[in-house]
Amino acid sequence: MNKNNIIGLLIIGAIFVGWSMWMTPSKEELARNKFVQDSTAREFQTRQIIADSIARLRTEQQRVVEPQAEVITSSANDVSGVQVDRSKYSVFANSAVAEEKVIKVETDVLKLEFTNKGGRVLSAELKDYKTFDGQPLILFDSDTTKFNISFFVGNHLLNTQDFYFQTFWNDVFYEGKNEISVNGEDELKFGLRLYVDADDASYNPNKYIEYLYTIKGDNYMVDYDINFVGMKDVISPNADFLNLEWALDLRKQEKVSDDRMNGQTVYYKYLNDDVDFLSENKDAEEELNSKVKWISYKQRFFTTSIIAKENFTNAEVKTFNNEGMLEDDHYLRSMHSTIGLPYKYGIDQSIPLSFYFGPNKFNVLKKYKLELEKQIPLGWSFFLLAWVNIYAVIPVFNFLGGFGWNYGIIILVLTILLKLVLFPIAYKTYKSTAKMRVLKPEIDELNKKYPKKEDSMKKQQATMALYKKAGVNPMAGCVPMLLQMPILFAMFRFFPSSIELRQQPFLWATDLSSYDSIWTFPNGFSIPFYGDHISLFTLLMTVSTIFYTKLNNQMMASNQQMPGMKTMMYMMPIMFLGIFNNYASGLSYYYLLANLITFGQMYLIRQTINEKKILAQIEINKKKPAKKSKFQQRLAEAQKQRGIKPKR
Repeated sequence: MNKNNIIGLLIIGAIFVGWSMWMTPSKEELARNKFVQDSTAREFQTRQIIADSIARLRTEQQRVVEPQAEVITSSANDVSGVQVDRSKYSVFANSAVAEEKVIKVETDVLKLEFTNKGGRVLSAELKDYKTFDGQPLILFDSDTTKFNISFFVGNHLLNTQDFYFQTFWNDVFYEGKNEISVNGEDELKFGLRLYVDADDASYNPNKYIEYLYTIKGDNYMVDYDINFVGMKDVISPNADFLNLEWALDLRKQEKVSDDRMNGQTVYYKYLNDDVDFLSENKDAEEELNSKVKWISYKQRFFTTSIIAKENFTNAEVKTFNNEGMLEDDHYLRSMHSTIGLPYKYGIDQSIPLSFYFGPNKFNVLKKYKLELEKQIPLGWSFFLLAWVNIYAVIPVFNFLGGFGWNYGIIILVLTILLKLVLFPIAYKTYKSTAKMRVLKPEIDELNKKYPKKEDSMKKQQATMALYKKAGVNPMAGCVPMLLQMPILFAMFRFFPSSIELRQQPFLWATDLSSYDSIWTFPNGFSIPFYGDHISLFTLLMTVSTIFYTKLNNQMMASNQQMPGMKTMMYMMPIMFLGIFNNYASGLSYYYLLANLITFGQMYLIRQTINEKKILAQIEINKKKPAKKSKFQQRLAEAQKQRGIKPKR
């Protein structure tokens, strides 16, 4: 590739980047458009939420009031004579003191704990995964999560986290059990209810706030409905939404947790807009002033999400380092959200939500049809990269994974298949390089003929005239290379974010999703821009890239014309050595395989191309009259019609 080719390639790239930036609306414009659209539909959607849930709530209330009344009337909270501050807790004072009880629910994929204190999910463990050091993979526990809904009763600001809820079972089979298993397509449904006081020793069975949980045996999604029954004269009519405070201190699950392009942060989706996220590298916060569909606390391979069946009214989200937690070896980062729950004063209503506690696995997230899969960095900012991964790489990767092979073998087969698909492009590139190479003596003569800088235009014109006479397109080798770039970059995004490679060993690598360290420097020594260890796959990939660069320069016709460019091409692999040393070893392994297979392709192609025949064909092309392009033909025809004699 000569200097002109490279300049042309850079110009094409600049045009693409400039067009993308020019056509992308600003965040202010997006927020303004969302606000206008959402405000017109807010009242209608809120009424629809209410209408859809009233019938179910009333039916359920009629079914449970009679049997439940006797239980809750005789179960006032009186723990060791503790006195309740009724002036502080208002009509929920009886629920302010009790013994905390934990309900454990195990499914095919999850181990969940629920507590009656605040009625919340206390912890979530993923059964099919372990941490990098072999411990149970717990997304959060009682010490690392906060979940609270605040509301006013008169002048009292109350918080659900301060109260003990009563357990209500839809299926009497589970009543009284604290450890429950749910498998396959079976479903468990139970409620945790915060009742209004009837008097100092009993509850009113017709007035309560209920958290209704629905858990399926084979699903990472947990349905969570917030039901308000008989609250019209209890909760103050001072707002059209309630505040939900949700916070997590993320736990460290991976050996490498500082992946700058696939790190931990808050993701969110507006109701009628695309998915967005906060910074992955620094503290950040954002006010979401229009309707929100879901909010996720995303780690590299796992996600904890809260999802509205309809929408949240607004939200404030932030990610930060909690200074008080930094000394904890398992602490990663803190997430916090204040979420507006739509509420209509004066009527019974339901707010249907869901939780997702699970892996960032593309096919798993895709099936929910909520765009949760956009938390996986597959190149969404440049649609072509995402298309390559979604419609080509992931299906083939999953198909090969179905055979139960080691993932090192799967990457090898995937690389071979990609190289076979790209072989026609590689062949055309090599053939174009061969044409340029046989023209090199004549190019050198032109360089000698026009040695001065002021003659550069003449030299360029003479060079292009030579190419035209010889029937050689100097861009023919660059265009195929340009077509390969989306695949090259798609692989760069795919392998570090592929949970399938997590903790998968191959050869000396113990985890293809992390670096493969064959040597760690002693005494905490670290080399700037490189790290504190040596990754063998990265080292081999760098060496193979240097050999490929040398071989490519030997093949190029203009390698002696741009010594500066030649040096830069050798510097790139050295830069990659530092960049890839801390990246997923599966990525370095893929690039190593790609280089080795390319060497084999170049050898085979070289055996099939006869440069003497190419030179003979070029000489024949020179003797042929220059063929005019269609544009030149139309221009000549127009001149002829106007009586203008075309120049020869």
